[in-house]
Amino acid sequence: MAMTTDVHVRDLRYFTAVAEELHFTRAAERLYVSQPALSKQIRALERQLGVELFRRDRHGVALTAAGTALLPHARRVLDAWAEGAAAVTQAWSAQRSTLVVGMSTSPGRGGLLPAIRSRFTAAHPQAVVRLRQVSWDDATAGLAGGEADVAFVWLPLPDQDRYAWTVVAEEPLQVALPETHPLADRTEIDFTDLLDEPFLALPESSGPLRDHWLALDARGGRTARIGAEIAGTEETYEALVAGLGVCLVATGNVPLLTLGGVVTRPVHGVTPSRYVLAWRREDEHRPLVRAYAEACRRATGRT
Repeated sequence: MAMTTDVHVRDLRYFTAVAEELHFTRAAERLYVSQPALSKQIRALERQLGVELFRRDRHGVALTAAGTALLPHARRVLDAWAEGAAAVTQAWSAQRSTLVVGMSTSPGRGGLLPAIRSRFTAAHPQAVVRLRQVSWDDATAGLAGGEADVAFVWLPLPDQDRYAWTVVAEEPLQVALPETHPLADRTEIDFTDLLDEPFLALPESSGPLRDHWLALDARGGRTARIGAEIAGTEETYEALVAGLGVCLVATGNVPLLTLGGVVTRPVHGVTPSRYVLAWRREDEHRPLVRAYAEACRRATGRT
């Protein structure tokens, strides 16, 4: 059996979550990753170690002898790593104050980011702002796992009670379609005419946000047909051009998709989207978080 040395901390974190939950779906929810991604990662770890760590059968998931042997060591490594990461963070923030701003797509919207940054920097000239792009698998854009201090996100959020926010934009929805689509001839479209269309859907890990962009509340209990899953703007554009489905899009994001071959039309009968700057409630009193939120309110004229 070939033990390799370069197992990633993330793999041990995934393994430990499954070992504690003994349930792949629950472990995936706890880690804010999709269940297929988690299963794939665990299988890769098993291949790397040359052993099975879990027995999977119709009764559920159980640790093998090898998995049981690994668990206490995995926990020790994770604890040691958490201590190391905390020491690094402490050294870093002692050196300079940093605010990490998460987002899955750039806010655009008339130079919003530079407008916020200039106000923020005027108040905190020493502070460093780092922008962090996060995939659509995480609807909180890094807030849930602590990788971001504030984040530009769409409501609703998974676990929404954990967060506070200031609204950046409330925008009516449009529907994006391939230009060859029969409905593309219309100037406006009623949502009832889209009920049987295949839709592009966010990853399941995005929870209530996936439901929002599928407009489940406007379907009168009918399930949505999913044409494809999308985890980023480029994928969305490619899926639209390929005719895999249609999707709802906030008016402010229309320019990201109308790159040739795709058209958007106003759509009636769906709830408008709310784009917000959010933060964890427990960070409410951190000076940089408050200052960035205040700069955002001023930049959007919502003081």
